[in-house]
Amino acid sequence: MERKIRVIVAKSGLDGHDRGAKVVAAALRDAGMEVIYTGLRQTPDMIVEAALQEDVEAIGVSLPSGAHMTIFPKILEKMKEKQLDDVLLFGGGIIPEDDICKLKELGVGELFTPGAPTSNIVIFLQQWVKDHPRY
Repeated sequence: MERKIRVIVAKSGLDGHDRGAKVVAAALRDAGMEVIYTGLRQTPDMIVEAALQEDVEAIGVSLPSGAHMTIFPKILEKMKEKQLDDVLLFGGGIIPEDDICKLKELGVGELFTPGAPTSNIVIFLQQWVKDHPRY
């Protein structure tokens, strides 16, 4: 039996709007993935520790608050410290195109802006996991 793709969906920063994160989590579940939603106001340490404990293939972070240039690099740093080199970091929020390019250069796999079809997120994750088998 094929193992389900395991994904953490986290909401980082102080912004309390989590509708987008919940919509993405539901779409990933509907696509057959195992989703762990960590809830609001997760720190980079908390997100990476949860990813380590849950043995996920991917971490999805919702950041509509504008803290993307701080939070994503901190998560990447913590992932490196914990040797989560085989885990994808992706996310979404209101992120300017220039910042998307910079974050991808740092190692964020993909960033989805408001209005992106959830099917695009599902297809991206399925393809990424297929291209980066762990087991």
